[in-house]
Amino acid sequence: MSTAVASPPAAPTRDRWWFRPVPLARIAVFRVIAYLFIPVDVFLTTTFVRAHADVPTAWYQPLLVGRLLHLPTPTHTVVLVVQWALVLTALAAATGRAPRVLGLTVFVLYFEWMVIAMSYGKVDHDRFAFLVALAVLPTIGRAHLRDRRSSEAAGWAMAFVLVAVVLTYFLAFWAKMRFGGWNWATGATLTWAVIRRGTPLSDWTLDVPWLLPAAQWLMLVFEALTPLMLLVRRDRARVALVVFLIGFHLMVFAGVTIIFLPHCIAITSILPWERLVGARRRVADAAPATSPLPG
Repeated sequence: MSTAVASPPAAPTRDRWWFRPVPLARIAVFRVIAYLFIPVDVFLTTTFVRAHADVPTAWYQPLLVGRLLHLPTPTHTVVLVVQWALVLTALAAATGRAPRVLGLTVFVLYFEWMVIAMSYGKVDHDRFAFLVALAVLPTIGRAHLRDRRSSEAAGWAMAFVLVAVVLTYFLAFWAKMRFGGWNWATGATLTWAVIRRGTPLSDWTLDVPWLLPAAQWLMLVFEALTPLMLLVRRDRARVALVVFLIGFHLMVFAGVTIIFLPHCIAITSILPWERLVGARRRVADAAPATSPLPG
């Protein structure tokens, strides 16, 4: 008489969202995008950080984390060393070699770069999700562009980045309510932004009295509802979500020349990059072999 073999118990539903397997090819593509963005960020989009090398060290008022970790005062030498070490390590990490060691080094250096950036009176919130991405990428290990495997570790890492993206929006809503209250939506917030930083693409909105207040309410509603993004699972829906979010940031940039580039890079972690790599592989496999020319 045969005995039935019990099937392994299903994974608890509470774990499935956090550890839903993600293709390693997706990680390989996003890792290249994230690490290659760092030289762009250092030399083009946040050149003010390098300028801190030439200001008096007395102006340095370290963030709480800088005080707790006893990070060095950013002298001229310290800033230059961090800058070039960060850029060179990021370029090396983009090759996919030694992903844990190089990835962790990139995170530590970029973290210090951000402490230097934000310890002079202004703290930007567009770096949060990108910092989280740099922190979790080293936990995944090796991943190749043509890797067909899926990984729960990769799923855990990408879930953390998505949560960080959502929190960037939701905590912005919370900050508006905490410090501005409903006056943020009923006042002249966007009107003042357009007056100060407007472009020919947005100046006309000042002549439509109801438009900018309505946009303020729409922004509050959007930010308050962003936790619903965590429910988006299908690849097509995720692509649509990324197009919407990046389109929103491009629209803001066109109107008031403010762009959250690191945040937009973090948003791209949602995309099913492995499909692009897979499509290229299938095209290459289907192409007929080239015969040698007759000699």
